[in-house]
Amino acid sequence: MEKIIIISLVSLLLTLSVSLVMASVNPEDFWTDGYCVQKTALTPTPGAKSIRAEIDGEWKELPLVSFPAAFWDWNRNRRIEYLEIFREMLELGAEKARRPQLSGPHNGMVATYGAQRKDSAFKLNNAVKGMGFCPREDKIEELIERLKKTKDAPLAEKLDVLESLYKDAENIFAHDRLLSLELYSEPGFSTQTFINQMVNPACVTVFLDIPTYKIKQVVRLLHPMNPNLSKQERLMTEYVNLIHSYFHGEFPRDYIAAIYYSTEVYDSSPGRKDARGTKMSP
Repeated sequence: MEKIIIISLVSLLLTLSVSLVMASVNPEDFWTDGYCVQKTALTPTPGAKSIRAEIDGEWKELPLVSFPAAFWDWNRNRRIEYLEIFREMLELGAEKARRPQLSGPHNGMVATYGAQRKDSAFKLNNAVKGMGFCPREDKIEELIERLKKTKDAPLAEKLDVLESLYKDAENIFAHDRLLSLELYSEPGFSTQTFINQMVNPACVTVFLDIPTYKIKQVVRLLHPMNPNLSKQERLMTEYVNLIHSYFHGEFPRDYIAAIYYSTEVYDSSPGRKDARGTKMSP
């Protein structure tokens, strides 16, 4: 009985210690010489089947899981549908063409928790993030060169390039991760998502659509100015900034890359008995 009480007290003290650390974070401490270094997650080595991350104050090795075939089909087809709408806008004009929808695979709703920002009573946060595929490690340099060569081409030609990538998505892109950007955080200002992900890299992304997919993830934040990035980290950071400007136009600087590594995938589609939050993988 005494051992049980001692173990319980130790567990309680550790929990309180982690909570206090997470609640007392100063975001300015994340920055050195104008760039940030996330210390709570490690980039998996090429070909790795797991990712190491500090979650709730404890380092864990979590398995990386591949997207199910149904997720690939939905993601690819919806992205190609977006491109068709933009072609309509070029041909018919914005007033006559269909309007792009906010639902679908581009806009992931990312839930995080970690540390309170000074203007909030909560650690919990949710934000919509633009997301896309991450190239395979053996394809990323080739894709970067292709995007660079066509980045100044007419929009119609760039839409064709993107469609060719989506149609061959499973062969070109990694099966266990998605890419995004942290657009707003910099020395002197931090979003709640950024604070949470620096402190605790566990997050959950839900895509508003039918079918509905939920992915539990570990996020890895990579600042483009960090001189200690590995070659693969630097390539992923370059690619996500390039694909962002490829469609949206040039930006004044490169932004923090956010690589969302998948650890669990769920089908949260309403109405079907085989869905409603059913775990698809692993």
